[in-house]
Amino acid sequence: MPLILDGNGDITGLVAGALPSTVIGAGAVLQVVQATYSTSTTNSTTNYADTGLTATITPTSSSSKILVLISHVGLSKGSASGDSAINIRLLRASTSIATLATQLGYQNSAVRLDFSGFFSYLDSPATTSSTTYKTQFANSNTNAAVTAQGSSDTAIMTLLEIAA
Repeated sequence: MPLILDGNGDITGLVAGALPSTVIGAGAVLQVVQATYSTSTTNSTTNYADTGLTATITPTSSSSKILVLISHVGLSKGSASGDSAINIRLLRASTSIATLATQLGYQNSAVRLDFSGFFSYLDSPATTSSTTYKTQFANSNTNAAVTAQGSSDTAIMTLLEIAA
């Protein structure tokens, strides 16, 4: 397809990755992917389990960074007696790359706690292959169950590819 520059300064006929980084500039957002998940998930163990929130992006350059933005609403600690809290981590494929929260919601009582968590992480995956990010959560101990995405809540993950 030929490149066309119209009278308004618009260029048509470009494909993703066609312009060199010297034209685009470092820090430019190259693409955005967003995913949501709204099924309530409970964990009563100290083992990490998937929250269900996952998103996949295919970077256009191996030097790109991926900015991961996460909104986990509807997090809660159950009302059973004793201390309990949510631990949340971020994975790229099956590898844990960041601990987003530890001991979130801790309280040594039979009070149910509801809260939201907002997290960001700048990753350097160094690939142009399809890359999947997901969150997992665990209970700090087994005194009270912890929940991700309450019954009417939606968690959101946004991935932004940033030019290096």
